[in-house]
Amino acid sequence: MPVSSDWIEYLKSVDSPTLSNAIELLNVRKRSEGFTPLQLRCLFPEFGRMCGYAVTAQVETMATSEPLDYERFMELWRAVDASPKPAVIVFQEIGPHGDYAAHCGEVMATVATRLGAIGLVSDCGVRDLPEVRGLGFHYFARGAVVSHAYFRAVRVNVPVQVCGLVVKPGDLLHGDENGLLRVPPGAEEELPGKVDQIRSRERELMDYIRSDAFSLDDFRRRVGL
Repeated sequence: MPVSSDWIEYLKSVDSPTLSNAIELLNVRKRSEGFTPLQLRCLFPEFGRMCGYAVTAQVETMATSEPLDYERFMELWRAVDASPKPAVIVFQEIGPHGDYAAHCGEVMATVATRLGAIGLVSDCGVRDLPEVRGLGFHYFARGAVVSHAYFRAVRVNVPVQVCGLVVKPGDLLHGDENGLLRVPPGAEEELPGKVDQIRSRERELMDYIRSDAFSLDDFRRRVGL
């Protein structure tokens, strides 16, 4: 269920580590779930925070076990067009040799932008970095690969797994230079208060650490060690 644009704008005002800490306070998932590991990189950190609804697909790049079916690409584009906005395309490579997989370049990013997508998340590689940077289109991937090889869409709008993060169609994703996480649904009422709680606690703690009153024994007491 899409939420208001005000909620998207609010989430973009929060950095991903603060948001992650605030979600922990909701106790809606394990602390080891809901985010990507260091293998997934924000390639354009200068763009700031990305927040949008997932449009998912399983793709295959290096294998040629099935013929290229352009209807699958049209299915992907129709899904992006129909998605709540802003949309974020999420690709899972299901073929072998994912290190060789380039999942997006200038042409695909331009089409995605025209259809209301603001970024792409890939568990493999992307390409055309200067051109896509010029579009202002977010890239979250493991790196860059020069060739798209036999890239094709296999299944569209299905649950995918990206570097261990399970993403379902319509999931709300938030990412910046610190990483990418999934925002739990139904958190609109409670999460802002938890964010304020995290910010207040950290501001108070940092003020104390920088003060002349700082001592290790008192610090231990304050953080509950």
